[in-house]
Amino acid sequence: MKSLTDSVQVLPGVGPKRVQALAELGISTIEDLITYYPFRYEDLAAKEPQNVVDQQKVTFQGVVATQPTVARFGRQKVRVNFRLLIGNESVMVTFFNQPWIKNQINADEEIAVYGKWDANRRSLTGIKIIDEEANLQPVYPANKHIRQATIQQLATDAINQYQEQIQDVIPEELITKYRLLHRLAMVQALHFPADDQKTRDARRTAMFEEFLTFQMGLQLVKSRERIENGTAIKYQIQLVREFIQQLPFELTDAQKRVTNEILANLKSPTHMNRLLQGDVGSGKTVVAAIAMYATLTAGMQATLMAPTEILAEQHANNLSRFFEKLDVKIALLVGGIRKKIRDEMLAEIKNGEIDIVVGTHAIIQEDVQFKNLGLGIIDEQHRFGVHQRQLLREKGAAPDILAMTATPIPRTLAITTYGDMDVSIIDQAPAGRKPIITKWVKRGEWEKVLAFMTKEFANGRQAFIVTPLIEESEAMDLQNAMELYQELCEFFGEKYPIAILHGKMDGAQKDQIMADFKEGKYMGLVSTTVIEVGVDVPNATLMVIQDADRFGLAQLHQLRGRVGRGQYQAYCILVADPKNEVGKQRMQIMVDTNDGFEISEADLKMRGQGDLFGKQQSGVPEFKVGDPVVDLGALQTAQIDAAKIVSQPAWDQDPRYQNLRLYLENKIQINKSLD
Repeated sequence: MKSLTDSVQVLPGVGPKRVQALAELGISTIEDLITYYPFRYEDLAAKEPQNVVDQQKVTFQGVVATQPTVARFGRQKVRVNFRLLIGNESVMVTFFNQPWIKNQINADEEIAVYGKWDANRRSLTGIKIIDEEANLQPVYPANKHIRQATIQQLATDAINQYQEQIQDVIPEELITKYRLLHRLAMVQALHFPADDQKTRDARRTAMFEEFLTFQMGLQLVKSRERIENGTAIKYQIQLVREFIQQLPFELTDAQKRVTNEILANLKSPTHMNRLLQGDVGSGKTVVAAIAMYATLTAGMQATLMAPTEILAEQHANNLSRFFEKLDVKIALLVGGIRKKIRDEMLAEIKNGEIDIVVGTHAIIQEDVQFKNLGLGIIDEQHRFGVHQRQLLREKGAAPDILAMTATPIPRTLAITTYGDMDVSIIDQAPAGRKPIITKWVKRGEWEKVLAFMTKEFANGRQAFIVTPLIEESEAMDLQNAMELYQELCEFFGEKYPIAILHGKMDGAQKDQIMADFKEGKYMGLVSTTVIEVGVDVPNATLMVIQDADRFGLAQLHQLRGRVGRGQYQAYCILVADPKNEVGKQRMQIMVDTNDGFEISEADLKMRGQGDLFGKQQSGVPEFKVGDPVVDLGALQTAQIDAAKIVSQPAWDQDPRYQNLRLYLENKIQINKSLD
């Protein structure tokens, strides 16, 4: 029985070599092949020379006015020339290195030639002769092992042989509601384009199908999370209130709101899988501390996992301050601890003597066992993979998971990357925190920057000086970190000591330099972006970023957030000579706003979703047709529709959704435990 899950090997002409070539393009099944859509279309409709702009690719149809001639030039190079009469205009047509094409051209015959138009010379550089009438020619992503024409032929064979198996994935009610095409019509229109409008309708349908099936996958994961048994943490509300009241500051309204959301999750018997989003300095740590304390009042343990040792140590210190008046035992578990101390710590974690464990990925190693883990918190969660998050969950009897990030995530990425999580947002800065003043200067104004730095040092303040590179690069005219360090050392001398920190140092070196800087042994720290995440130096009031136009906006905002952690006014100076208007706009956005969400939205539009965290870290899916930035409205609509479908009792038994369910099982490999 035929199925779209059949291997492409069933098609004629597909042997082992072609299977391998197709696999490199991500094509293994018939489904993969029929949804391997063209990424653009060449307009082959014949046009008149007067209606064509210079260097445009175009089709001219006319009568061959001269017999084609073959001329050799250079080393093994050939050109075929002839004149084509289009109405009253004679155009010279030249094909390079295609001598065989002479046999396809005869004087006084009418032909259509597709090529690139040179308006000044009134000549066409031929690409191909068009044998049949066609307005649009599909262009597929190809590789050196398989040609465009082969992909098109295989797609044609697959569609012809499997027409009956190409059933609608989008439910009929949504096809009607949004005026979409049925799936077979969509596939045919994309591979065999008849006209612009039909192709646009087909791409709109393919985009919605892609978004809907993706969102269905996320909603099913979210649904299963809620169904699975979690741990109801029966915390003592009066003790939690007393803890909040004894804090040395009042919570903001945003902190109160997200704290209530998290506490409600803790009390619920279903798993918490929540993302706590908050801009740099918005006060996520105290919210985490409240959630941890609530867990402790229920007689359970909590843990916090951070991506680096220095950040883990900082969290441990902050939590110690929050809990200094309470009988709470905190342990710092990182790599490099002496075996005897580590063994003692592991024994105390296992028997429940330690209430809170703060650490790096050392927490999820096999020999770490908790007595009764109720809450696992992951800081800067995009630095951890899915597997690591799952290992943390396995450290207890279904502990609740709270992920935190200081990277403001645009709505687009939140919908795509974190659609399976509940999201809490702290969108309000703590009272009294002064906005960081940001200035953009050109490289020629470097002396002014040095003068301002000197002034801050004289007032006892410290500065970060960030540069994008560690070593010389011929490809980019960037100031090297080592050169900058040496320049600053010479300028400031022994009066204001400068240190350097970069990614090629080992962990111990980095930690020591950072600790010395925090203690005030250095006034300035030249660094690459290894200081980007989480480190608090309250006395640092100045962030200078060299070649700022080489960084993404979200990254610049993260770097800027490293200063202004104390009581003093903080400054960020962007040193950059952008080469175009977009670069200038990016610098101006940083000057104009401190709002991380606004900045991240702008960054996403300018750079695309793959670059904000790096594709490997972000988990952002790459869609074949849809663009989650450009097509955000459709993505949100698909999310709403998917949630509605999954919320219906026994939706997977409803005949209206059977094709959708089968598609998810086959394509996204949703577990058949849905049955």
